[in-house]
Amino acid sequence: MRLLHFFSLNNLFLSTTTLSIPLKMANTCNSSLLWFRKGLRIHDNPALEHAVKGSDVVYPVFVIDPHYMEPDPGSFSPGSVRAGVNRIKFLIESLEDLDCNLKKIGSRLLVLKAEPGDVLIHCLKQWNIKKLCFEYDTDPYYQALEARVKKYTSVAGIEVFSPVSHTLFDPRAIINKNGGKPPLTYQSFLKVSGQPSWASSPVSSGPSSIPPPGDIGNLQISNVPTMEELGYVDIGQHEFSPFKGGESEALKRLKQSLDDKDWVAKFEKPKGDPSSFLKPATTVLSPYLKFGCLSSRYFYQCIQEIYKNVKHHSSPPVSLLGQLLWRDFFYTAAFGTPDFDRMRGNRICKQIPWNEDSELFTAWRDGRTGYPWIDAIMVQLHKWGWMHHLARHCVACFLTRGDLFIHWEKGRDVFERLLIDSDWAINNGNWLWLSCSSFFYEYHRIYSPVTFGKRYDPNGNFIRHFLPVLKDMPKEYIYEPWKAPKSVQVKAKCIIGKDYPNPVVSHDSASKECKRKLAAAYALNRQLNGNVSEDDLRKLRRELEEDQKQEPAVKKQKQKSISDFCSE
Repeated sequence: MRLLHFFSLNNLFLSTTTLSIPLKMANTCNSSLLWFRKGLRIHDNPALEHAVKGSDVVYPVFVIDPHYMEPDPGSFSPGSVRAGVNRIKFLIESLEDLDCNLKKIGSRLLVLKAEPGDVLIHCLKQWNIKKLCFEYDTDPYYQALEARVKKYTSVAGIEVFSPVSHTLFDPRAIINKNGGKPPLTYQSFLKVSGQPSWASSPVSSGPSSIPPPGDIGNLQISNVPTMEELGYVDIGQHEFSPFKGGESEALKRLKQSLDDKDWVAKFEKPKGDPSSFLKPATTVLSPYLKFGCLSSRYFYQCIQEIYKNVKHHSSPPVSLLGQLLWRDFFYTAAFGTPDFDRMRGNRICKQIPWNEDSELFTAWRDGRTGYPWIDAIMVQLHKWGWMHHLARHCVACFLTRGDLFIHWEKGRDVFERLLIDSDWAINNGNWLWLSCSSFFYEYHRIYSPVTFGKRYDPNGNFIRHFLPVLKDMPKEYIYEPWKAPKSVQVKAKCIIGKDYPNPVVSHDSASKECKRKLAAAYALNRQLNGNVSEDDLRKLRRELEEDQKQEPAVKKQKQKSISDFCSE
């Protein structure tokens, strides 16, 4: 084991030429199968290291999951049923890079296309595999898949090695140390977790060579498919994510981000600029961590190395190191909480009678709310599959507790589909947080869809880029174009209500209404000790709707009483 040369790409792979990979006969060999899902890298990959150890042949396998990858023309944006085209493209680029890097050390990536459980068991049988290696994954989908595969391996007598290397800590160990329950505050998580057990040991740069794959039999093995080969032709999207997938790109971006040691030392998450898009005010390493193109453990050690050589640095929760710990916090909370991805049945989630307004939801999803700051962020999400974390906070707050009072699960589904860094635990955790359904409960703290963006970008450059219909609107009206006089709208070639929509709600009144509803929902949750049924929510929803109908009449009566009092 040796520490990667600090940010050196050249030391990761000893060979820089693509090899022609011979196939060995596997019937009498010690055969290992390395199953890639995440962990799409060579460095700090314990599953890869173990697969190589004592093996005559190693099969590095990735399975194209049809329900994840096949185009779905019925979806609201280009992509499959589960993923937008930007994330699929990022994954394909990551697989191409992984294949290239495997070839540099004597192997190649074997790509199959089928239901993963079926094809993997078939491979284990046909290739006479003695050892199956894969990185441990806490996602429920992969947990179920692993259980099915392990059921076969236990009967077949196949060794299984599944190390934790996607996160800094093993969520199971944290939960055990915490008495069988996940810590539900960041500070309690830090107290329980302590320092990672591996932190003082250098992470591996990966093996210098890998035994080639064995005979593949009658299985249909392909190279990494192109987007066109997957069926993504004439998809109607002309701008894609500027962030390219792959381990090589991840390490390059890591070096660029951490070369500025002063920036690393002073990093504080709340101080980032969400309107900065030409050069994002953050590392944009989250998609590389999501797919495991970058080891979070290596990232952790690189930050610690910088901290050792500066006089002062920021601390968790706001520091750069703190962001990695937030990631593990959500992974642990998600793994230890049944039904973490929904409101019903989720013991840590407030039960709230969210609205069901498909028109308002669609306006938010498609960037047509009439609030340029919100709409520009959503357009960036569609085009790039990424936006700054504070921008995510703004649009999530607007959809849920801030303005539209629509269920956080609806927004979560949009993010899950469109984000290139969509991560099951982190996405659900953040939506629970930002909707004030769990973790964070100060629902009166609301992001303004007007003033928040203006604080960072008074000229509205971010809006002008992603909403070109507003590019000629004077800066006085760029955040509130409906207030522009008609003559100004004509001159800007943008008539509000025609070329760009009017606001779907009045923020002032909508935010007050959201606070009123959340106050009532919180009171009901306290009263029933969290045991709120569907009937309880329906009853509360009816009461809130009745109160809302009566409110104008009450206001009118109050105004009349004040008027009568003043006239006496």
